[in-house]
Amino acid sequence: MFSGRMVSFTLCACSILVGCATSSPDLERVRRAVAAADSAWAAAAAAHDLEASVNAMADDGIMFPPDQAPVAGRAAIKEYMAGAFAIPGFSVHWDAGEIKVASSGDLAYSIGRSRYTVPDSKGTIRTIHAKGVTVWRREADGRWRCVADIWNGTPE
Repeated sequence: MFSGRMVSFTLCACSILVGCATSSPDLERVRRAVAAADSAWAAAAAAHDLEASVNAMADDGIMFPPDQAPVAGRAAIKEYMAGAFAIPGFSVHWDAGEIKVASSGDLAYSIGRSRYTVPDSKGTIRTIHAKGVTVWRREADGRWRCVADIWNGTPE
């Protein structure tokens, strides 16, 4: 029947397979967590809450505003956001839209739409519609933070 060597081999192979098996993350739960983080960030930005808005970004986060140089790192991002929030008539609203999660459960991206109101050179408030991609990472503290945010205008 089975030799001792065959039984040992079978037991060893089963142990290796069981040891290598890891439970996969609940990607729908992760997607909801990313959606909640994005929604909280959008609410903070709409309220011009600078600290909460900056805290949505990772320490090594980077933003790519349209027609401007990249804004890298939390200190630079804070300065950029403070400048935007200080503009009379400025507002921003967005919807994360579609969220995709990596199979590892620690990275995600969202594809969304946004709307900005800003004064033009004559002071007239105008609305700009944009589209963008935001990359999210689960940090060591378990929070989801934006590591890259890029957006540009949409045709009118």
